[in-house]
Amino acid sequence: MIVAEVSGKPSVLFVCVHNAGRSQMAAAWLAHLAEGRVEVRSAGSDPGAAVNPAAVEVMAEVGIDISAESPKALTADAVREADVCITMGCGDACPVFPGKRYLDWKVADPSGLGPEAVRAVRDEIRALVEGLLEEIAP
Repeated sequence: MIVAEVSGKPSVLFVCVHNAGRSQMAAAWLAHLAEGRVEVRSAGSDPGAAVNPAAVEVMAEVGIDISAESPKALTADAVREADVCITMGCGDACPVFPGKRYLDWKVADPSGLGPEAVRAVRDEIRALVEGLLEEIAP
């Protein structure tokens, strides 16, 4: 199991370009499913102006409210503080620090997609998050 030295909890950072869809949904799923057992953050290399409304809508359908979230800029400190850094299939490169685990989840970009397609992305992300959670905080 991966454990952060400071808090005693594993820490995960989700990264995508705009931090407006995939990484926001992934962070919300992990926070929801982990119930406080994992520190969760998300960021983007070129943060958008707001979270994708379709992502907000489909997450609300499963009882998770991300409407108050806002895209955040990726920093070296955010990567340094994470035990696991996950890029969301968008080609973003995180700064590399020894001792970190880096994953790339090839997930479709929900930008410009309708709710039906974004639901499929949401459900794919949930399955990936469940697998990660089982690994890092069973």
